Amino acid sequence: MLLDPLRIPNTVWSDPAVGDALTRRDVGALFRRIGQLTGASQTRIGAAVGLEQGYVSRVMAGRKVTSIEVLERIADGCRMPDQARMALGLAPQDRPCHLDMASPPKQRESDLPVNRSWRDDVRAAAQLWEGDVNRRDVIRQMAFSSAGYTLTALRWFTAPAAPPVVHAGTRTVGQPDIETIREMTTTYRRLDNQYGGGHARATVARYLHQEVTPLLDNGRYETSTGRKLLSAVAELTQLAGWQAYDVADHGIAQLYLTRALDLARAAGDASLGAEILAAMSHQATYLGHGATGIDLARAAGQTAQRAGLTVLTAEASVMEAHGHAMVRDERACTAALHQAEKTLDRADRSSAPQWLGYFDEAYLSAKFGHCFRALGKPAQAERFAARSLRMDERYIRGKAFNLALLATAQAQQGELERACVVGAEALTLTSRLQSARAARYVRELQAELVPYRRRPTVQQFIRRVDAVLGTRR
Repeated sequence: MLLDPLRIPNTVWSDPAVGDALTRRDVGALFRRIGQLTGASQTRIGAAVGLEQGYVSRVMAGRKVTSIEVLERIADGCRMPDQARMALGLAPQDRPCHLDMASPPKQRESDLPVNRSWRDDVRAAAQLWEGDVNRRDVIRQMAFSSAGYTLTALRWFTAPAAPPVVHAGTRTVGQPDIETIREMTTTYRRLDNQYGGGHARATVARYLHQEVTPLLDNGRYETSTGRKLLSAVAELTQLAGWQAYDVADHGIAQLYLTRALDLARAAGDASLGAEILAAMSHQATYLGHGATGIDLARAAGQTAQRAGLTVLTAEASVMEAHGHAMVRDERACTAALHQAEKTLDRADRSSAPQWLGYFDEAYLSAKFGHCFRALGKPAQAERFAARSLRMDERYIRGKAFNLALLATAQAQQGELERACVVGAEALTLTSRLQSARAARYVRELQAELVPYRRRPTVQQFIRRVDAVLGTRR
């Protein structure tokens, strides 16, 4: 059940108890007072600020919140005016304020845009890696927020050009260090495709924390090397986010992808930025936020065009199409699919980065299949799902996805025997993966077959799914 968005009247911010809670950074008192003034439940407050209800409950019971990351998310989710943000110790956002909080003139003069430096982005990323490795509760309790991606994408387009990436540390950083990070990323990406995001997610987080953080903090590098370093780190951070997404750690995935985009912006890497925006669109659409998925895909497309990367422009178009399909806009979906196909046909793949190697005709066909499935057109979905299986066999997880898609389309057309045979193949591959997404697609196939469970073949398949993935509640 979707919750109504939390709307906090402007008068709340002039409430003395709210002002006192902000000044003392007492988030628990702030939440309690907001609940009293608006009638909002813990669940509703948590949904607004991107935190699990259980974590909100512990904060309201007295747990302290000290992480700037979390405080920023709370401020954004509550749509705090700048005076409230500053009372909480955060930078203003230079947006209009409509509140009656008394504020001396000198304080209002400080309400100016604050440019975020690349060092701030590095510091925030390092805090995330450390918190993830140490399994800090504040990181683990993060929930996905579509508004968080909207603000991130806006910053990508509106933030001023990043200053020179220069650092005077004690250790000289050179091309070999950068190549090592890229080689590790290639290795982890291969493992991700073959075994699922859960296989090496913790290892990637440790590598970022233990190996990459010291390089950024203690390294000595000039602008050219510094930007290459940040680009390599952004790519690995994006992969860590993708892994978290694959195992359904969606709040953590959002944090990683957000940090990756910030690092890509600091590095001046528009191509990688477009790819990260496309990944954000992918996650948002998967979670049912079709409108946000569309916006992010369009942002990815504009960025890819700016970077002159035609293959990535095609990917952005198909991501946009999937968002349109999720909101049942068939005309817009069809137009975006046509654009994606046409763009990919004229793309020069020789100039595409290595990390974009997965995007080919088979991947495009799979996305076509998902779009038609979302539109309730199983015959078309089956046709494209079958085409998607003409794929690179190294992408084990992708093959599991495509088999499940094909079997689901067959089940929806009443082809039960074929659906069970193909579904069994998907289940076999899924059993070898640590991938919540792969399991979800098989479960969705199982749900399609439940109405026919009295048939022996179907009953056998349903039981096998439960035996492999666990009995479904």
